[in-house]
Amino acid sequence: MVVAAAIREEIEIPEGVEVIIEKNEVTVKGPNGEDSRKFTYPNVSINKEEDNVVLQTAFPKKKDKAMIGTTRAHINNMITGVTDGFEYHMKIVFAHFPMTVKVEKDIVTIDNFLGERHPRTAKIVGRANVAVKGDEVTITGINKEEVGQTMANLEQATKIKGRDPRVFQDGIYLTSKE
Repeated sequence: MVVAAAIREEIEIPEGVEVIIEKNEVTVKGPNGEDSRKFTYPNVSINKEEDNVVLQTAFPKKKDKAMIGTTRAHINNMITGVTDGFEYHMKIVFAHFPMTVKVEKDIVTIDNFLGERHPRTAKIVGRANVAVKGDEVTITGINKEEVGQTMANLEQATKIKGRDPRVFQDGIYLTSKE
């Protein structure tokens, strides 16, 4: 019988970024702001040693190895968010009816989509920022999940049902991620 050795992953903390670990909560502070998240997986321990965040598990199973990779990816995304931020670009496309897109507090309102009388809405998740300029929509923020979910909400709000998608290509579509 072969006993697997402990797995240890290190994440380097860049200059200008502060990482605070309290119990299961990791808080990352940087030039763009602060982001925190709770990690509740029991077999993975998160510690801070000098300029590194250390993830480790003692007797890893397949799921433990996967959770170490997932936790590492989340912490890397938090560090990227507070240093560079995330920015998604979308394009408003219409051929039949000119639609107008407005941002009001935490809701994006899409008027006159396919000539509908009632406006469609999409929720802005968390602290993501949405800016509409002409036919371009820009979504920015420090939390990758909030920015991505806001983008998905906009795409889903303009999903066409009951019509031929080859003819009716109106909507708001993702063009690039940075």
